[in-house]
Amino acid sequence: MATRVLVAAAALLAAFAFAGQAHAAGGTYVFDGGTAKQQREVRKALNASSFDWSLVPGTVTIHVGPVGTSYATPGHVFLDGDLLNAGRFAWGIVQHEYAHQVDFLLLDAGKKARLAAALGTTAWCYEDAAARDHGAQGCERFASTLAWSYWQTADNSMQPAGRNDAAGAMSPKAFKALLGSLLTPASATA
Repeated sequence: MATRVLVAAAALLAAFAFAGQAHAAGGTYVFDGGTAKQQREVRKALNASSFDWSLVPGTVTIHVGPVGTSYATPGHVFLDGDLLNAGRFAWGIVQHEYAHQVDFLLLDAGKKARLAAALGTTAWCYEDAAARDHGAQGCERFASTLAWSYWQTADNSMQPAGRNDAAGAMSPKAFKALLGSLLTPASATA
């Protein structure tokens, strides 16, 4: 009996010791194109992030092919197959493009305005002709900051080099706190 208690206690301590390393997975998506290896890279990229992709409603279609520059539209992510062939280097971009689904499907105008202010932008997503630069767009800063905040590793191509970078306007801790407050059920009805 004492041995079982010790084994159970050791297992519980081990579980708590590794709890900080847990990663969120989820997200409901299907693939249109891509090799088995490329699709595996997308899964690995989304699983590496600690963001709960299952918050995104519906099914997202991930199109893999010769698209040139990767991009997203509501319910769709378009990823260049050659980019995915780069392996782990592509993961930050995969997360960035999937993060646009959070923007498209979970954020209303009020939430976008709060995020734009916190991210230091005046335009959310290319509606201001004077602010055409990719990094000046709130939607791009949001996607880059989400990708960086939930997968902070030197391998993440979204890692900011400074405050002026797309993901550099907010600390990951501050961004996670703000986004968490915006995505709570209470904030969804407010």
